[in-house]
Amino acid sequence: MSTEMQHRAGNDASAPPALVYVIEDDADVAALVLGTLREFGFACEVFSTGGAVLRRLQYEKPDLCIVDLGLPDMDGLDLMRRITAGSSAGVLILTGRGHTADRVMGLELGGDDYVTKPFESRELVARVRSILRRRSAASGTAPGQRRYASFLGWRIDCAANVLRAPDGSEHLLGTAETQVLRCFVERPHQILTREQLMGERDLLPTNRSIDVRISRLRRKIEADPHEPAIIKTVYGAGYLFAADVSWE
Repeated sequence: MSTEMQHRAGNDASAPPALVYVIEDDADVAALVLGTLREFGFACEVFSTGGAVLRRLQYEKPDLCIVDLGLPDMDGLDLMRRITAGSSAGVLILTGRGHTADRVMGLELGGDDYVTKPFESRELVARVRSILRRRSAASGTAPGQRRYASFLGWRIDCAANVLRAPDGSEHLLGTAETQVLRCFVERPHQILTREQLMGERDLLPTNRSIDVRISRLRRKIEADPHEPAIIKTVYGAGYLFAADVSWE
């Protein structure tokens, strides 16, 4: 991600982008929100049902959830209540319901803000930033600055570049290796392209830097680096981190 985009997202250049979940069953609206947020440097994932996002919340914690109230499998207000009960994520309600009763109910149940459709893209970004700033000030940490991640007995200190093995031994990672592993643990069970892992756009096919970093990580965390079970290659698409991750 470029320095300009990190600034636009309100993130420190050394920190990963704030992670935003977009829970919206209208494909056109979801695409508009996703495109807008990514343009301004946010990391985003889209879910069309409440059940899908609740399953993901079991092993990944976003900084903010944008919730549509009219979902096909559950009421958005109930989903919002479950999100706030099970995570520290902020909640922005984005819906076609413009009734005062819905607005009041949403805010009373823990929503940080309420935007009705149709909406203006830059206003949405401004409200997202505002929520993240307020929650950051209240918690004393910036969005994306989750420090310790654990998976399969391993634990990474993302600030100190230290990877601790299940047997207690520690490995000091290089900055490049830490960047790649951080990308993986921020997005488990998701295919990531070489460009996403390198934080660059339009990598040349001859650029093999990411392959070298992946190889080094596999030698550290895989039981058999030649038959990787954690960092899997998805041919023609990228790589996938096949382990559940918890943060503290």
